[in-house]
Amino acid sequence: MSLSIFDLSNRVAFITGSSRGIGAVIARGLCQAGAEVVLNARNAAELETERHALAKAGHKVHAMAFDVTDRAAVGDAVQRIEDDVGPIDILFNNAGIQRRGPLEEFPPDTWRELMAINVDSVFYVGQAVAKVMIPRRRGKIVNTCSVGSEIARPTIAPYTTSKGAVKMLTKAMCAEWARYNIQVNGIGPGYFKTELNRALFTDPAFDEWVRKRTPAGRWGELDELIGICVLLASSASSFINGQVFYIDGGLTSVI
Repeated sequence: MSLSIFDLSNRVAFITGSSRGIGAVIARGLCQAGAEVVLNARNAAELETERHALAKAGHKVHAMAFDVTDRAAVGDAVQRIEDDVGPIDILFNNAGIQRRGPLEEFPPDTWRELMAINVDSVFYVGQAVAKVMIPRRRGKIVNTCSVGSEIARPTIAPYTTSKGAVKMLTKAMCAEWARYNIQVNGIGPGYFKTELNRALFTDPAFDEWVRKRTPAGRWGELDELIGICVLLASSASSFINGQVFYIDGGLTSVI
């Protein structure tokens, strides 16, 4: 078997929530595999910083700042990518936020904000991209789920609810679009030291809990997400569909 099946040369990849953290690492990994990447986030300045860093390293990369919870803006952006960059071969739905608090006191407005970004955007972007992939009868869609798609803990009930929904939306997308040779899968990161988790890894008690709870005995390194992302974006995953892969050091496998 040739390793060329992992080659992403001449592929266009669109990654939401990619100005930093997991999204930025996914973008770097896909660039290194040969893809031309379109970055997205709401903050244009942060997005340009990331675009510049990747371009300086010799990669083909574009920045497109817009709000993924705005359905009209999503449709416009997808059309612009198709017209100005090229046909979208790969989509990573990665935009997401975390809001913590006791469920009995959780503000309804914050609940709706979290669901809009974590769930609605996956539907809006996934639907818009599927509409251009279906006529071509090919495409890769990868949704960022979480260990929270499977397990819960206090203070993050809205987040686990949203990520459980993304897991099932991933499976539903597979059920709808696999017939068009579109593979839809998910990644479920465990505990990684990202900006989203700053409140956790800076808390000595929680840091100790993660290390004891995770069979690998440590937090994940962001580069450890690249391999699975390149696999799911490449032709090597042509018969993998509707699956969520947990990159968690074994956390979801043990009690």
